[in-house]
Amino acid sequence: MDFVAGAIGGVCGVAVGYPLDTVKVRIQTEPKYTGIWCCVRDMYRRERVWGFYRGLSLPVCTVSLVSSVSFGTFHHCLSHICRFRYGSADAKPARTDITLSGFASGLVRVFLTSPTEVAKVRLQMQTQTQQRRSSASWPSAVTPQCPALPASPVPGPKYRGPLHCLTTVAREEGLRGLYKGSSALLFRDSHSFATYFLSYSIFCEWLTPTGHSQPDVLGVLLAGGCAGVLAWAVATPMDVIKSRLQADGQGQQRYRGLLHCVVTSVREEGPRVLFKGLVLNCCRAFPVNMVVFVTYDMALRLTRGLLK
Repeated sequence: MDFVAGAIGGVCGVAVGYPLDTVKVRIQTEPKYTGIWCCVRDMYRRERVWGFYRGLSLPVCTVSLVSSVSFGTFHHCLSHICRFRYGSADAKPARTDITLSGFASGLVRVFLTSPTEVAKVRLQMQTQTQQRRSSASWPSAVTPQCPALPASPVPGPKYRGPLHCLTTVAREEGLRGLYKGSSALLFRDSHSFATYFLSYSIFCEWLTPTGHSQPDVLGVLLAGGCAGVLAWAVATPMDVIKSRLQADGQGQQRYRGLLHCVVTSVREEGPRVLFKGLVLNCCRAFPVNMVVFVTYDMALRLTRGLLK
């Protein structure tokens, strides 16, 4: 039941948070954007509303599987730990047990999410790459001395969609290209999911009314939102590095690996670069994870009620 409820919650979360995720990727990978509103205005002016939903179809198709695995792995690990330590899967877990189960959940999801993250970032960055290539191809300050030649056609987008992006990356960069940035993703998800489930558990304890075993709907909403904010606060530095490594396959390659990306980014833009998109991540995380956890909780109660 945890797998089913997790899948439903994940899809609802993506529907709420994807436009802000696109803005976050642009801010993290494009130094020209000085803030959230600067990026939003520029994207809307150049690409209209569609630009905010670039690469959405693949996450929607895969997030149910990924979210299902995340929640299912967490609860299965937790039940096994409780059975091993306390003799019963229904025993109340310690906070260490919850942290270890969350850590395991983050590790498992990396193998599923890395290819989709690569495709998502490449599609979200596609317009920016085209603009850089176009500006690099044509000098702007030199007056032509010869009659102007007919303008060559503007090259179309490299990737026609998520599946075409995945096949193109696999053909041009091999299997390693699909897992580009997976080391940063591993660091991001393991620690952030440990924080995610632990903080959700703590907030639920605080928000549970006296005499009840679990919080009401408002409590679940608040606990889920706050847990999401804390998780993304932990995840943002590695999320920046992950986005840069995954976008790096377009054009000339700048980074040789995780450590080189960290050192180069900090040297060129200062330590603040590791927290690019932090405010946006936290603003996005609150409503998204409110929806994820309340949907997950309601789906779990519904399915358990139907099976009784």
